[in-house]
Amino acid sequence: MCALAAKRRVEVKVVPKASREEVIERGEGEPLVVKVKEPAESGKANKALLKVLARHFNAAEVRIVAGAKSRRKIVEIVSK
Repeated sequence: MCALAAKRRVEVKVVPKASREEVIERGEGEPLVVKVKEPAESGKANKALLKVLARHFNAAEVRIVAGAKSRRKIVEIVSK
């Protein structure tokens, strides 16, 4: 990872077992809504969340900072 890589933290609300994967931006101060197809069991929805956000933001790295067992999470996004 480059020392100059920009990092930002984003609040997200995960919707597991959705019919399709998508990121919905609701507005300033509101969490992103991220729909994933995987169920919320054995970390499947969290893995899908990270993949969907990395693709959406074209990020080098995405990791969960808080809320690993909750539908509301704080994620850190590191840009390429």
